[in-house]
Amino acid sequence: MDLQTAMAGTLPALAAMWYVDKADSRRPEPRATLRKVAVAGGLSTIPCIAAQLVLTKLFPLQGVEGALFTSFVMAGAVEELAKAACLFLFVWHRPEFDERFDGIVYATRAGLGFALVENVGYLLGTESMAGFAGVFIARAVLAVPGHAIYAGMMGYFAARRRFDGKGPGLFGGLVLAIALHGTYDAALFLLPLVPKELAVLALPMLCVPLLIVVVGFFALRGMARRAIAADDAAGVGHQGVIQALPVMAGFTLR
Repeated sequence: MDLQTAMAGTLPALAAMWYVDKADSRRPEPRATLRKVAVAGGLSTIPCIAAQLVLTKLFPLQGVEGALFTSFVMAGAVEELAKAACLFLFVWHRPEFDERFDGIVYATRAGLGFALVENVGYLLGTESMAGFAGVFIARAVLAVPGHAIYAGMMGYFAARRRFDGKGPGLFGGLVLAIALHGTYDAALFLLPLVPKELAVLALPMLCVPLLIVVVGFFALRGMARRAIAADDAAGVGHQGVIQALPVMAGFTLR
């Protein structure tokens, strides 16, 4: 697929960023800082690809072991570490990171910057319009919001530890993000390895990614509400309003 067409893959992530901004409209973050974190998230795909290539050569695993290693280490650990690094290096010490909800706002921005570049890359690899449409829809509904959800949870726990001294903090949030991301990918990577006599397992495995995104959405919504309530109680000024979170275009929280 040509680059001009593949650039349509930026739309789900950009739409999700817009909805996050709407959620934070009462006390919006500086546009320059948001752009910086998004760009950092996008550029972090480069060291991730390099690390994944090295890991592939060092650990040439096959079968179930290979699928699990790819899911939890090459994808989950490498990519979520990149998002955590973006959060820590580019906004953690910035004065504008002054609210609990900011942890979700900035972390999802890093995750969506990563998802934007990754999405275009996947679409470039499609060879027909039918394949393009299938990849676009599947990733817009699942993969892109998944990246935002994993990162958003990590940002929430980091912010709660930062401001309240509670919860597992950035490291605990990172472990959760890796677990969710790895489980999502493992269900897909293990699917082709299911023996014919166990084909009945195929449908439940296909449901795992959808379940992770849907349950993750409601979990992140609850985290957002708690973060905003804590900010309100501290006099930060969110007024307790939640407009939306990036799960898919048009998905609002009320």
